[in-house]
Amino acid sequence: MLDKLKSIPRKPEFAAFVGAVVVYFFFLYFGWPIFPSVLVTAGWVNVAAELAIVALPIALVMIAGHLDLSVGANIAASAMTYALLGGHFGLPDWIALPAGLLTGTFFGFLNGVLITRVKLSSFIVTLGMSFFIRGLIFGVTKLIVSNVQQAHQPDQWVKDTIGGRIFLTFENAIYIAIIFSLVISWIMYRTKYGNWIWAIGGDEQSARAAGVPVEKTTIALFTASGFGAAVFGVTTVALYGSAQVSAGQDKVFFTIIAVVIGGVLLTGGYGSPIGVILGTITFAIVVTGVNSTDWGGDWSNLIIGILVLLAVLANNSYRKLAMSSVKKVKDKIAPKGTK
Repeated sequence: MLDKLKSIPRKPEFAAFVGAVVVYFFFLYFGWPIFPSVLVTAGWVNVAAELAIVALPIALVMIAGHLDLSVGANIAASAMTYALLGGHFGLPDWIALPAGLLTGTFFGFLNGVLITRVKLSSFIVTLGMSFFIRGLIFGVTKLIVSNVQQAHQPDQWVKDTIGGRIFLTFENAIYIAIIFSLVISWIMYRTKYGNWIWAIGGDEQSARAAGVPVEKTTIALFTASGFGAAVFGVTTVALYGSAQVSAGQDKVFFTIIAVVIGGVLLTGGYGSPIGVILGTITFAIVVTGVNSTDWGGDWSNLIIGILVLLAVLANNSYRKLAMSSVKKVKDKIAPKGTK
């Protein structure tokens, strides 16, 4: 029992949990009595849920040692595909919505294929893909509707499933985020694929030598990342009834920040889905909680930047502490003469 308690601080999600609690009580104090209201609570819960849909698949990519900078463009591509097919061409949602999902998933798959076949850095490939997708949807949208946005009124079944609100306040995206969390946690903790992802992020060559299908796993991870972006894209159309070519631009940075706050290393091989969920909650509380204070909107970005940096630094300190504890335990149990 005592050993289990001692091991808690060494878990990847521990620092994220501490960060979320500290940030919550920080705004509870400075934002009282506005911050704990239902409206503000719904605000940060909705932001966290939307972010988690994109951040959880991105976290798997980052644990495997890669980056995906094309998720923002993928969100816009999926949303515009759904809105154009349903709103401009009048196709039924049972065709337009899957087409939107397939668009983002396809570009994610294409990222994976290029990275594994060309052997270039995922940073370069996904950055180039981001510009390619942005340019493509901008040109196609302007060509079709002579505009950069498209309205679409989703069918009632779409509104009821992914585009509605619980008690007119909490978005149905919360349900989707919970499903994503359960599925990805099951993959990471209960299947061999989770071990493969951690192994690839830890040492790709060793993972390949151990029989891990590195290329197939990498392609699957980027495909999942594209799917997550696509789900978020069509969800925004279902919720707000329109799509823009500039949608999702900020999500690429927000998701990476949330994932890092959640304890995932940029170098790969370390992190957990639970930590990422806590990271999205921390980030959402920061970006929405500042509006509950009387500090003024002019300083909001500065306050957000400082708090996010502190959260990341605290997370990094806890991680180093955890890793040093693990090293001490390994040195302690290692046979003499092998250190």
